[in-house]
Amino acid sequence: MGIIGRRKNKKYDYEPRYYKNTTGSKPFEIKHKFDDQRTTVQNVGLKGKFGNAMQDLKHGADAVVKRRLLIIISILVLIFLWIIDFDLSIFRF
Repeated sequence: MGIIGRRKNKKYDYEPRYYKNTTGSKPFEIKHKFDDQRTTVQNVGLKGKFGNAMQDLKHGADAVVKRRLLIIISILVLIFLWIIDFDLSIFRF
């Protein structure tokens, strides 16, 4: 932090001496399996990561994933209310 700042990770940048590059890529490039499909790989800060995640949630997920996420969140909320002894009788008519 401070004056110097954060150091980026060093990348493996080996290229053989007599390698004829025709495609523009390195022969021993270390790359994650799903980097081409991800939109949150770039280092854009917390606000950018949150924006990318919300955009993926709105446009990338299907209905089954959204329903499953809603069920999980509702179960966790009910467990939290049970732990703090919230009185659910106020919702009865």
